[in-house]
Amino acid sequence: MKPSTNRMLNRIKCIYMFICKNGTVSTQQLVEEFGITPRTIQRDLNVLAYNDLVISPSRGKWTTTQKKVKMTS
Repeated sequence: MKPSTNRMLNRIKCIYMFICKNGTVSTQQLVEEFGITPRTIQRDLNVLAYNDLVISPSRGKWTTTQKKVKMTS
């Protein structure tokens, strides 16, 4: 796996864990927490949403779904 792909997957996993820990979070909170652009956060959230791991109950807010996930390191 390319290093950039590995970095992206690790970042997406961290974003998912942050949302799990904090409940409903805003896109802006994620931008501030991870220090990356809003566009990058949006792409990562789209990956999570496509895999049914997060949903957006209102514009700019994100929360996890009930889908069970097995976390590995």
